[in-house]
Amino acid sequence: KVREAVVSTQSTGMFPSPPSHFTLSAMFRRISVHQSAARQCVRGLAKDLKFGNDARAEMLKGVNMLADAVSVTLGPKGKNVIIEQSFGGPKITKDGVTVAKAIDLECKLQNTGARLVQDVANNTNEQAGDGTTTATVLARSIATDGFAAVSKGANPTQVRKGIMIAVDAAISELKTMSRPVSTTEEIAQVATISANGDSDIGDLIARAMERVGKNGVVTVKDGKTLTDELEVIEGMRFDRGYISPYFINAPKGQKVEYQDCLILCTQKKISSVQSLVPALELSNQLRKPLLIIAEDVESEPLGALVLNRLKIGLQVAAVKAPGFGDNRKNQIRDIATATGATVFGEEGAELKLEDIQASDFGECGEVAVTKDETLILHGKGAKSDVEERVENILDELSESKSEYEKEKLNERLAKLSAGVAVLKVGGSSEVEVGEKKDRIQDALCSTRAAVEEGVVVGGGTALLRCSAAVEALTLENSDQEIGAEIVLKALRQPAYKIASNAGVDAARIVEKAMRESGTVGYDASVGEFCDLVQRGVIDPTKVVRTALIDASGVASLLTTAECVITELPSKGADPAAAMGGMGGMGGMGGMM
Repeated sequence: KVREAVVSTQSTGMFPSPPSHFTLSAMFRRISVHQSAARQCVRGLAKDLKFGNDARAEMLKGVNMLADAVSVTLGPKGKNVIIEQSFGGPKITKDGVTVAKAIDLECKLQNTGARLVQDVANNTNEQAGDGTTTATVLARSIATDGFAAVSKGANPTQVRKGIMIAVDAAISELKTMSRPVSTTEEIAQVATISANGDSDIGDLIARAMERVGKNGVVTVKDGKTLTDELEVIEGMRFDRGYISPYFINAPKGQKVEYQDCLILCTQKKISSVQSLVPALELSNQLRKPLLIIAEDVESEPLGALVLNRLKIGLQVAAVKAPGFGDNRKNQIRDIATATGATVFGEEGAELKLEDIQASDFGECGEVAVTKDETLILHGKGAKSDVEERVENILDELSESKSEYEKEKLNERLAKLSAGVAVLKVGGSSEVEVGEKKDRIQDALCSTRAAVEEGVVVGGGTALLRCSAAVEALTLENSDQEIGAEIVLKALRQPAYKIASNAGVDAARIVEKAMRESGTVGYDASVGEFCDLVQRGVIDPTKVVRTALIDASGVASLLTTAECVITELPSKGADPAAAMGGMGGMGGMGGMM
């Protein structure tokens, strides 16, 4: 035991005198040490351990609950799911990943299984942007049959190996079947299928991609009308307007408009008139208007610019550079690349505004500046420089992990490319707009995936056609053969669920589809067998491939689980223990 010294009052003689070496500061130091030790002794929540079949059975219940909720949305006759939200009205959606993310089960073990399948949907969504429902259906099938095989004594490691070998064979067959997308009609077909058969959405996305190119940027926003609209923003537009309204030369629109304009770009503040004089003289000699883009223009040089604009009619305007920090520097470089300008004031560079030459100006065909935004059209930068800049941004985009960074990089990419197509989603209510917006975003991602890797026959038929490649495999042992059989059964499930959601005998439809060959399959939207490619029922190869890879990876790992550890809910825990990181506040134990 540690005995704490007590400071005594010598006058009363009630307590013995403290040792000669004892001080008040030493006492508090020792108390602090023991409080620290006490905090380290506070236990976290107790854990619950489940083993073998009991653990797998409970996890499988969670997997089934999530898959049942998600799979009702699959196919052209899939149903909607209504999700309660903590704020606002309920959300109505057919987007698989949105449904998956909304599920949180009370039982810890069941929730663990559900969370693992959520990861499948999330991974597929991040990589391909669509196919999340297909991935969930595949994962459920592989996990269910994998659990059953392991429970009967199969070696889980060998079963998983067999699953992965079979999946590789199916992916190779998918790539063989894939064909590139070449026409606007095919793009519209892909978008229509992904939007659950809505041809209006398919046509809208096809028009958008036709306007900005297959690699152009298309964004989706809430509209303000009852109908969907397409707006194409061309050129480099950024949200910075003129610094002073005295630059206005078009009173009707309260904006600055110049044709065949020079561009001056600098990373620094412009703080003196003398630094601007050479640039102004050059632009006057060239008889061309000048747009100055800088971090800021201080009052003295700004006053000089305004005076020259008003007194002698000098054609000039100044705007602040868009963005903040590194993003601002990058955007100035983008503008300079697009217009062919030299960037002044860069770190490590010796360039000064006073030494400007005519070749340092950028040029553009047209400039329009309002109080809120600036638009630069027909920049005259070298095409090779712009393409190199775009490649650099694409490299950064592929390596970035931050959603914020990706958003900013996409914005920069849009300004350097053929423009931005904005799809404005219309509807009579917020719920209707939200549901349609989910479908448009899925269709947009599918279309981009189709352009990237081509398309295969849709309706789950492509996966059925991969069965022959899996059946032809020669495997090392019976457990690996079990893994291949699990994949064979899983390949049938998307087609089975599409038919089931259409209200027909799914088993009979799948058996008949298996007997057919090539691109002939079941079109659930009209309820008949036909050539699906001619009918326009096609899926992006990337979406199908990603769904199969993600589902098999996570679900086959589930089969190898022998123990699951979850937290037990706390029962009447001591409030002080629950506040383990707040030693020294023990007097607050009554605050619940």
